[in-house]
Amino acid sequence: MIDKELIKNKINFIQKELDRLGGFKDLSFEEIISDYFKHTVVERILERIINDAIDINQHIIAELKESGVPNDYKETFEELVNLKVFDKDFAMDVSQSVGLRNILVHNYRKLDEKLFYKSIKSCLSDYTKYCDYILKFIKKNGN
Repeated sequence: MIDKELIKNKINFIQKELDRLGGFKDLSFEEIISDYFKHTVVERILERIINDAIDINQHIIAELKESGVPNDYKETFEELVNLKVFDKDFAMDVSQSVGLRNILVHNYRKLDEKLFYKSIKSCLSDYTKYCDYILKFIKKNGN
């Protein structure tokens, strides 16, 4: 059974983080990239938003699919298309954030600072939509 309260709490957390991230959207590339503290805060906010979305995806999939949760985080967004949470185009867009998350968490590749900077606005847009989709889904399909 989908735990609506768990999901609502995570959505609330994501929305608060989006508000915090919004405070950085009008800063210039140089203001973010050259300031260690601003850069680090933006990194952490992005990571937290993406991680909570992945948690929500995994919970929904685990509760609604008998075949189990995909091991690949990007696939969790794609699986929500099959569960009619959102459409394929949106899933393809929002799932791109998993690559950024992996770079931030594992530090296995040099961070492309231009893409990182652009991700602030794309995250604000994508994850605002994501929250709306998830809330509509649990309202419609909640047990």
